Amino acid sequence: MKIFVKAKPKARKVYIKKIDDTHYVVAVNEPPICGKANQAIIKSLARYFAKPPSQINIISGETSRLKIIEIPITLEEVRVMEAQKKLF
Repeated sequence: MKIFVKAKPKARKVYIKKIDDTHYVVAVNEPPICGKANQAIIKSLARYFAKPPSQINIISGETSRLKIIEIPITLEEVRVMEAQKKLF
């Protein structure tokens, strides 16, 4: 599944906000220097979707705040996880 992420590096509060099925806002504490913010975003999404970070890839937008990220999960699996309240 491909999701569209608006990144917020150097945020005071770390969070993931779901806008709709494929659009998310991800805020992390790390600065956008040497890929630290991208690594933090991948780790946050890995926890959110219960997938290993190695399976999450940034397809587009490594140096941009708007990113396209590929996660090996289906929309139905996401909905089931939400129904079971496994996503924070």
